[in-house]
Amino acid sequence: MTAGESSRTVILVPMFNDWEAAGLLLRDLDAALARMALDPEVVLIDDGSTDPMPDGFALQRFQELRRVDILRLRRNLGHQRAIAVGLVYVCQNVPCRAVVVMDADGEDRPEDIRRLAEKFQEEHGRFVVFAERSKRLEGPLFRMLYQVYRLIHRVLTGDPVKVGNFSMVPFDMLAKLVVVPEIWQHYAAAVIRSRVGHRSTPIARGKRIAGESKMNFIGLLLHGLSAFFVYGDIVGARLLVGIALALVAEIALAAAGIGARLTTTLGLAAYLALILGILLLQAIPTALILVFTVIGSRANAGFLPIRDCPHFVDRVQNIFSRDMLT
Repeated sequence: MTAGESSRTVILVPMFNDWEAAGLLLRDLDAALARMALDPEVVLIDDGSTDPMPDGFALQRFQELRRVDILRLRRNLGHQRAIAVGLVYVCQNVPCRAVVVMDADGEDRPEDIRRLAEKFQEEHGRFVVFAERSKRLEGPLFRMLYQVYRLIHRVLTGDPVKVGNFSMVPFDMLAKLVVVPEIWQHYAAAVIRSRVGHRSTPIARGKRIAGESKMNFIGLLLHGLSAFFVYGDIVGARLLVGIALALVAEIALAAAGIGARLTTTLGLAAYLALILGILLLQAIPTALILVFTVIGSRANAGFLPIRDCPHFVDRVQNIFSRDMLT
């Protein structure tokens, strides 16, 4: 790695039909990164956008950004898989000091890259640094459902949900991440589960700077379920243990009500316990299938990001470089 490459920071931004927000983000990045000594380059991952790039988008000029490329994907993959393709592309083609992963809509604020970089430097560039969301701006219903999701996730996986895509990754760690199959499903969960080493720093979420979110309820649900997929073996094992314990409790309750009449409260509870026990018995095979399917899949040659992600890249389009200013 040359001296220039050792100081370079690549900012990886997945987007789908969000050209207006992406244009504003580039402008804000150019302003926010002044005097930060990051020598930044931006790679916009065009996740199979159906809307064409607007006239004038490629005519923007910047002072702090040294280069802006658009990584064109052959089809829409979804933002998590687009991130995986982007990480593989940078690992193989753009030697640098670190990679910043952020969304294009402005909710990951460019000025907060400074806080990621400070934490990254504090840890001597040895860990992935995530933005831990200290404040969310969504409505009360979303926040309530999000807290329910966090509770279920903690119970089933053992890990709390605190971070999202916004992060800073040491380039040396990319070689480890691009052989983690789970980054194809959920980037943050895969990093945490892979135990490559991570830290976090509190950063509030910003507001969308333009347009409307392309993520609907079903998309959010699938995104949440993808995190459970990364922990599939743990989730299956915990479900199996939980079902077994619940079944033992049901048997004990039923046994306590054997001598009681069905008309008594205890007898009625025993009767209901037997019905629930039958349902729990049916759930045990499902949990076993989940556990053995996930564990068995590890012995198969499945999706490998470093090998398979390049197939989804159509082309790389350079829209700005510092040479254009000379």
